[in-house]
Amino acid sequence: MLTDFTKKLTNIIHKNNSLVCVGLDVDKDKIPSFLFETSDDPYVEFTTSIINETKDVVCAYKPNLAFYESLGKEGDRILRETINAIPDDIVVILDGKRNDIGNTAKKYAHSLFEELKADSATVNPYLGIDGVKPFLEYKNTCSFILCRTSNQSAVEFQDLKIDDEPLYLHVAKTVKKWSEFGCVGLVAGATYPEELRQLRTVMGNDSPFLIPGIGKQGGDIKKTVTYGTNEKGEMAVINSSRGIIYASNSKDFAEAARKKTVELRDKINQFR
Repeated sequence: MLTDFTKKLTNIIHKNNSLVCVGLDVDKDKIPSFLFETSDDPYVEFTTSIINETKDVVCAYKPNLAFYESLGKEGDRILRETINAIPDDIVVILDGKRNDIGNTAKKYAHSLFEELKADSATVNPYLGIDGVKPFLEYKNTCSFILCRTSNQSAVEFQDLKIDDEPLYLHVAKTVKKWSEFGCVGLVAGATYPEELRQLRTVMGNDSPFLIPGIGKQGGDIKKTVTYGTNEKGEMAVINSSRGIIYASNSKDFAEAARKKTVELRDKINQFR
């Protein structure tokens, strides 16, 4: 059954014919240096220029909160202006992997969904349902639960066997049950395609997946689309960050980002 969030995601996927999510990781060491000489607001100019060039070829943007928070008080303003620049029909995913217990989880959820007006967020399941439920109470949003992450050392915990099944499968089966409380999806890395296939089988057709690991991390596009999408070739948000936004450090950085986004969209659509 479609939720408010999955309806919005489906609509923008159809409108832009795209499963691409552009990750907005604002790193001063990588942003074109000329912006710090010519712009009064270099971070905002950087992100808004990329948004304006790519907004018709993406389904989502994913600001990574760590990069904004590392900028201190100014980072909050930059983040808000970045979010405001994203068209209303495009999904905003705030990537902070938040979680805690009780009232603290409620405050995290309030910050992400009421103060920053995100459509969705990445959430850590380690504390169980009482740390996740406050996020799920925001009915027009979705929480992407960390399940099988794209980094190499994910195996240290996520592959541990419980009753002859890896932990990530137990997480997926539990998250499936949590869907009675609100919209939940999984974070599942493109770098582990067989695991991605297993997780789609567990979660079914209606659960959205946030899939990192394409681009710099080397995830296979064909397997990612084949195993990560649902039967309609949808319900997957395939993220690329550095490979898109830092495609050029020259004045054509936004145009270069668009070119990379279109290339990725078209490669993905070959297998949908």
